[in-house]
Amino acid sequence: MAGDDGNYARARWHTLASCVLLLVSYFLIPLEPDPNGLRLTLRAVGTLLLITVVTFLVTRQVGRQLGARAPVGEDEVRSLSRLVVALVAGLLAFAVADYVVAGSGSGQFSGLHTRLDALYFALTTLTTVGYGDVHARGQLAKAIVCVQMVFSIGVIATGASIVVRQLTGRPGRGPR
Repeated sequence: MAGDDGNYARARWHTLASCVLLLVSYFLIPLEPDPNGLRLTLRAVGTLLLITVVTFLVTRQVGRQLGARAPVGEDEVRSLSRLVVALVAGLLAFAVADYVVAGSGSGQFSGLHTRLDALYFALTTLTTVGYGDVHARGQLAKAIVCVQMVFSIGVIATGASIVVRQLTGRPGRGPR
């Protein structure tokens, strides 16, 4: 039992470190506005590809958790850790997309000027809070927000509910 608690604690720290590294990377990767249409298109395609990969990874982990042969023990801890990291990566992928689109032309977003604004907007959209202080105005921005909302309902909500359910299943002892 003590070994299981140690594995859980180690997995928790690895998950936290991975999420912090993703967040630091989000603020450090170069995302300057680019008036070149080809480069902007390539960035948009790259971002959509990243979102597709993250969606695949999250849905795969969700499927593992919900499947008839759901992981147990260390496999369950690893699976939940991957799910948490993938959920954070999904949030940050949308924040990148929002920031790039906001910087690509005026009028796409209202109130989105910095990376923190983009992260804030992606988080409020994915959690369906939506304060309204930052909102999509242009057609491209509205299209990306529509994808964010579908991703939020179908992927983030399911993944987050699994993580919360597993983490609250055994208070103080990690996932059940």
